[in-house]
Amino acid sequence: MTFCSAMQLQEWLRSLRSGGGVRLPEADELRSLLPSFPSSSSFSLSSLSLSPSSLLGLGALASLTAYWLVTRPRPIRPPCDLHAQSIPVQGDPSCRRSALLKDDTLLEFYYEDTRTAYDMFQRGLRVAGDGPCLGFRKPGEPYQWISYTEVAEQAQVLGSGLLAKGCQPNPQQFIGIFAQNRPEWVIAELACYTFSMAVVPLYDTLGLEAMVHILNLAEISLVICDREEKAESLLGNKEKGVTPTLSCLVLFNPFSPALVERGKNCGVEILQLAQIMELGRQNLKDPVPPKPEDLAVVCFTSGTTGKPKGAMITHGNIASNTSSVIKILEGSFVIRQEDVSISYLPLAHMFERMIQVSMFCHGARVGFYQGDISLLMDDIKTLRPTFFPVVPRLLNRIYDKIVGSVTSPLRRAVLHYAVRRKQAELSSGVVRNNSLWDRLVFNKIQASLGGNLRFILTASAPISPTVLSFLRATLGCLIFEGYGQTECTAGCTFSMPGDWTAGHVGAPLPCAMVKLADIPDMNYYAKNGEGEICIRGHSVFRGYLRDEERTAEALDSEGWLHSGDVGQWLPNGTLRIIDRKKHIFKLSQGEYIAPEKIENVYTRCVPVLQVFVHGDSLQSHLIGIVVPDPEVFTDWAKERGIVGAYEELCQNPDVKKAVLEDMIAVGKEAGLKSFEQVKDLYLHPEVFSVSNGLLTPTLKSRRVDIRRVFQEQISQMYSKTPV
Repeated sequence: MTFCSAMQLQEWLRSLRSGGGVRLPEADELRSLLPSFPSSSSFSLSSLSLSPSSLLGLGALASLTAYWLVTRPRPIRPPCDLHAQSIPVQGDPSCRRSALLKDDTLLEFYYEDTRTAYDMFQRGLRVAGDGPCLGFRKPGEPYQWISYTEVAEQAQVLGSGLLAKGCQPNPQQFIGIFAQNRPEWVIAELACYTFSMAVVPLYDTLGLEAMVHILNLAEISLVICDREEKAESLLGNKEKGVTPTLSCLVLFNPFSPALVERGKNCGVEILQLAQIMELGRQNLKDPVPPKPEDLAVVCFTSGTTGKPKGAMITHGNIASNTSSVIKILEGSFVIRQEDVSISYLPLAHMFERMIQVSMFCHGARVGFYQGDISLLMDDIKTLRPTFFPVVPRLLNRIYDKIVGSVTSPLRRAVLHYAVRRKQAELSSGVVRNNSLWDRLVFNKIQASLGGNLRFILTASAPISPTVLSFLRATLGCLIFEGYGQTECTAGCTFSMPGDWTAGHVGAPLPCAMVKLADIPDMNYYAKNGEGEICIRGHSVFRGYLRDEERTAEALDSEGWLHSGDVGQWLPNGTLRIIDRKKHIFKLSQGEYIAPEKIENVYTRCVPVLQVFVHGDSLQSHLIGIVVPDPEVFTDWAKERGIVGAYEELCQNPDVKKAVLEDMIAVGKEAGLKSFEQVKDLYLHPEVFSVSNGLLTPTLKSRRVDIRRVFQEQISQMYSKTPV
């Protein structure tokens, strides 16, 4: 009788026990390890004469087989048929709801005792108690943690202090919060919810006119802010007499006596957080919890055009939206008490806040970045998050860095082969970070993000299917994509566990129905499975604060929220975003243009980091403002025989011509029509950002501001004959 080497089997076992990167044998190999038994029907075990080494080998084989059976990767079990992820409502294929629902009754809450944002934190408090809740750090130091118990106590004390300053415990009482992400932000928000008050987040890039508009529209008397500079900007408005209701500012950070004096002169009381907390301790009140129908937050949209609109979000909106995500993930990803999320996306917007509510509901942790985006990667390595909310722009940067770091042809070949092997596993539903390829190729990539990730959620903008599939393989964790907007609380569709295909944004959340409506001007019709995306359900907002006209534009008489996005139902019941109804214009020959669709195509060009497509009804063609990618642009130009510094290359006409040719080639490949292609462009060396006023805080282009800033270049390009 013949066996493979017992020594070989023992070596396999030792490597497996030590966590080494050893390939497990395939089924055929396991069969080859078995002895060559006689084929005679009279064979019996007693006829065998087994040597000690053979017995040892057989024992090792049995151990190895048992280990392989226990540890072999298992696919995630989808919660529904992935070929039918949504169901037509009342037989109408253009209107669909989640396949996870038993009938057309939409989900309001997941846990019986979590019907408000306040309830969800209280549940986490019961789960975690004195366990860590909010984390922060100083430069070069580890994270420090505030427990759930401490957060709840501080929120009650702060809320009592607000009441002592004359605030009323009801949803008509609006409290402004003007600060970067930090634990005090969350404590201040919870203080408001503890006494049924509503939060109005403010943020730096609103600008003077918008800030005044919000303070007056919401009749805000008290604002909680972090730094003296922000308090000074608010006092400046008060001194001009344009914000008459403002009467009190509460600061997290220390401030100068001059600020107190300046406030006194214009009728605004300036308090430290510690002062109002002490006032709260002296006048401690019992909580006045909100009801699901009560207003929780007025979230002012960043406003790519016009004045910001205040979306009124209720506690029921928040509970239904977070509950829906929990429902979808219940079989594949359960948030645990030891999970931790990194908070760096603006708390002034709903995406980050909904993630935090989900974490708090399960007693998990939230660690805040230091406030400097350039230190984010250091914060991530220190915090080692398991949950990472992102916007596509960040995932694109991660993708570019990974691909750009592989220079030799051999290493590039190994990387792409490893990615294909992992993608093959993904196609069968297996998501893991402990394969041979993870240990040999991807471990450093995963370590750069803390090495502990279990879950990534991307939203706020479309992401390239290529980037999404690549990162699902290399990062070895669940990556979900969601779609929605402020007016439906955050999301209205979400990827289904087990469906690791790309190019769509998932099926409707269980809290909402989604339908497509005709757009005749753009030749989109619901009967063809295309049209404007409309949402109705428990997560749809109440309307815009004191703005009936714009509320009527967004919400129709049947309660459908009209998103302005154009979608397409796919055969498996998922939704694909294909166009944008807003920001469309006609060229002089009558062709409709959706610039954001074209911009999404052009950003696939290697040298292009950002692009703004412009046109109007007086012109026959499009032009573009392009920001080249600083990390690849010089090398890209050098490959074409053009050498120079980044800024010099932006002014080089040969470089501009090469970039334009690349963009047109990518546009043709993506199916852009001739009139959708730009005919000229201007290369701009400075990145569009929130700080220079060309991006909103949710990283969308401020189209009006970009047109204004580049008006001279736009006029020059249109003064020439198109290329």
